[in-house]
Amino acid sequence: MRTDAFALRHIGPSEDDLQKMLKTIGTETMEQLIFETIPDDIRLKSALNLEPAMTEYEFANHIKKLGDKNKMFQSYIGLGYHQAIIPAVIQRNIFENPGWYTAYTPYQAEIAQGRLEAILNFQTMVIELTGMEIANASLLDESTAAAEAMALLFDVRSREQKKNNVNKFFVSEEILPQTLSVLQTRSTPIGVELVIGNHEEFDFSNDFYGAILQYPGKFGQVYDYAGFIAKAKANEIKVAVAADILSLVKLTSPGEMGADVVLGTTQRFGIPLGYGGPHAAYFATKEEYKRSMPGRIIGVTVDTDGNRALRMALQTREQHIKRDKATSNICTAQVLLSVMAGMYAVYHGPKGLQYIANKVHASAVTLANELEKLGLYQINTAYFDTIVVKTAAKNVKAIAERNEVNFYYIDENTVSISLNETTSIADLNKIVAIFAEANGKQATTISELQNGNQIPASLERTSNFLQHDVFNKYHSETALMRYIKMLERKDLALNHSMISLGSCTMKLNAASEMLPLSMAQWNNIHPFAPLDQAQGYQEMLAKLEQQLNVITGFAGTTLQPNSGAQGEYAGLMVIRAYHQSRGDYHRNIALIPSSAHGTNPASAAMAGMQVVVTKTLDNGNIDVEDLREKAILHAANLSCLMVTYPSTHGVFESAIREITQIIHDNGGQVYMDGANMNAQVGLTNPATIGADVCHLNLHKTFAIPHGGGGPGVGPICVAPQLVPFLPTNPVIPTGGEQAITAISAAPWGSALVCLISYGYICMLGAEGLKKATEVAILNANYIKEKLNGHYDTLYSGEMGRAAHEMILECRPFKEKGIEVTDIAKRLMDYGFHAPTVSFPVAGTLMIEPTESENLEELDRFCDAMISIRKEIESATIENPNNILKNAPHTLMMVAADTWIYPYTREQAAFPLDYVAENKFWPTVRRADEAYGDRNLVCSCAPIEAYI
Repeated sequence: MRTDAFALRHIGPSEDDLQKMLKTIGTETMEQLIFETIPDDIRLKSALNLEPAMTEYEFANHIKKLGDKNKMFQSYIGLGYHQAIIPAVIQRNIFENPGWYTAYTPYQAEIAQGRLEAILNFQTMVIELTGMEIANASLLDESTAAAEAMALLFDVRSREQKKNNVNKFFVSEEILPQTLSVLQTRSTPIGVELVIGNHEEFDFSNDFYGAILQYPGKFGQVYDYAGFIAKAKANEIKVAVAADILSLVKLTSPGEMGADVVLGTTQRFGIPLGYGGPHAAYFATKEEYKRSMPGRIIGVTVDTDGNRALRMALQTREQHIKRDKATSNICTAQVLLSVMAGMYAVYHGPKGLQYIANKVHASAVTLANELEKLGLYQINTAYFDTIVVKTAAKNVKAIAERNEVNFYYIDENTVSISLNETTSIADLNKIVAIFAEANGKQATTISELQNGNQIPASLERTSNFLQHDVFNKYHSETALMRYIKMLERKDLALNHSMISLGSCTMKLNAASEMLPLSMAQWNNIHPFAPLDQAQGYQEMLAKLEQQLNVITGFAGTTLQPNSGAQGEYAGLMVIRAYHQSRGDYHRNIALIPSSAHGTNPASAAMAGMQVVVTKTLDNGNIDVEDLREKAILHAANLSCLMVTYPSTHGVFESAIREITQIIHDNGGQVYMDGANMNAQVGLTNPATIGADVCHLNLHKTFAIPHGGGGPGVGPICVAPQLVPFLPTNPVIPTGGEQAITAISAAPWGSALVCLISYGYICMLGAEGLKKATEVAILNANYIKEKLNGHYDTLYSGEMGRAAHEMILECRPFKEKGIEVTDIAKRLMDYGFHAPTVSFPVAGTLMIEPTESENLEELDRFCDAMISIRKEIESATIENPNNILKNAPHTLMMVAADTWIYPYTREQAAFPLDYVAENKFWPTVRRADEAYGDRNLVCSCAPIEAYI
């Protein structure tokens, strides 16, 4: 046994266990199982061309050496990114803690109350700093949040505006360049016309439905937008404001000025730069727009006993319900990062945030005054943290880089300097010395910060914020550490038990992959730093792109999309650009099977495509004849097919090459949804099945943790004809020769967490990756066999095998009054998170064990499911007072003086022997979804509630 082989640590079952499992499912060898699972005509004929696997120790040394190639300059570039201090108590107890980073999205509220409370704190922080009525659980980055605002305001146009097709959206020229690029990408397909200009010269004509402003402007100028917003309102134009969140501690909030949407990034609230991400964007709006709001909202409700409980609210906004009628395809958030940002506000409280904001502003004022002494002209008339200096930029740049300092050079005579919470007096003296040398002057020495104020009295914040108890009681490290631990104990994550979610691939997020994220050489690089300062990143990202090309069989990759939904959208936009480059502007039909994930049709609609749904057969496969008929019918306008492979039903369809050929024969391209890539790696690939583009969920197949609902990364890999259209960035160009505009804010998206997938591939190598896929398929078929006779499996391949996941039929249990939700809630009493509930088929469970789970854990899960099946047998529709309907059972319930149930406390809480060894207690009983939606509350209780 090679104890230094990473595959041994990543893959759960031992060699002995594998033999037992193969025997259980009735096969002699792994090769036989794969032959019975994957059609032979799409099997890879040779091993993946990847470098030999590294040991964990070798990878640690490799990533340290690579990180040393990144230059640790002090960056004052700004443009929406600022160095921040991560409080050590948050770094150690959240960022580096698997109890927080391995949790799943909080769909099962009863075992996610800790995370839900942390996100509620985040939403409260956003609502109060922005002066708005409602906020969501975060979005992907500031630029995509701005695009969501543009789309939301388009959706909520007045009846008259919709009737007259009012479609112009004004964009202030003060907007961040990367945000403008994303707005350009997202506007055209949905029929929005952008008009970019000076907000002070805007004519407020009735051709416009909305506008977006930057506060402060991209180079730091603070404008009073109250007059603009009032005039806009008078002309039925709604206004979004992209606002720097730290500046809102000192500035009048956009909500108080009358804004309709406020958005931005919370990166400077204790989240590392990470060469561009992941960072949590924020999004706040008015209560009346809640049904059009993108992403997720955490809301307050009650449980079965009437006690306060939290859960995800307004589920009807989810894309799997609205599909192509959805106003957004965003189905995720940046939960881990929003938890960190919210906890930063909890730790510092209102007074602490004021201290930080005052120090940043005082640093900017002091620097401006000292540069003035050198005869240098500072042109911002009002500013928070950024000053703009007139000087010979070329001279400054050469001296600054020699001193390991980055500024932003607007043009040859203008330099922008953005200060942050890490800026010290020594840093200010270094900056002054650089400008003095560049101008042949003698520098003065700063000994203390000056008290001047460059914010006009009319814009100084007078309203209170963060008065709630939670922001005013955890300011010592001991107190915050205990608060974080209290919340963590309420959440079931992978550090407790298997999370067998179909389509979500909750696998091991190995510590050796995670450790580099805490290294300053990796987490402290500005995304717009010159490329020669980020050579370690450039090598790692280029290598990861090449590895993904090999794995998918494709020719090019972009890592820019920072979620799976963004990857879907990017893939479709690249297909759109390809057709247009050939003069085929009319190709806008997207064929999508009825079984597809709801983000597929939502993404197609956002890409300006018309969705045509194709039928699914009774066995779950695509109806090839219906597909052929529709492809021929729409041949003149066919843009693409969106297909998931293996299918959403967990089956390798043998007709896949015929399906892709039909699309190509009729002039279309094939987009493959990579949600189920964990069943392909090393055995087959998207190029082999005939796809042209696929997105990959690095937070699924390639081991980035889900973080409670994000971060995610959704790169796309493309065939040669699509490579020229891969997206660019306006500050640091990326992508192809005919690149589409930006998909997300940073050139390489959430670059920091790409280290995890890079490590995963480097340490597994070709052989380990293939084995991981094989074991994922084996684990699924082992569960299928163990549960056979207790639960029916809904779909299987032609030889009776599942892929890496399977769907259990639970609908017949309705005869006994038992719904699939009851099984999900009862699993909590056994210490497990439920599999995927009612997707893709209502009333079913979709199970995906992944390769990381060992035989012991698989057996524990199967024992729980079999035990629940016996409990279902004893249920009756006439008597709903049963163990499943009452699940989950809380400690308070079991320890209460009275017990009114027709089963014992032991049966409720300790149904199998193993549960007693490691009991997980849900902290609330079943959450009442309907009550919470009828009484929507998505922030902490007002201060009056504590009096």
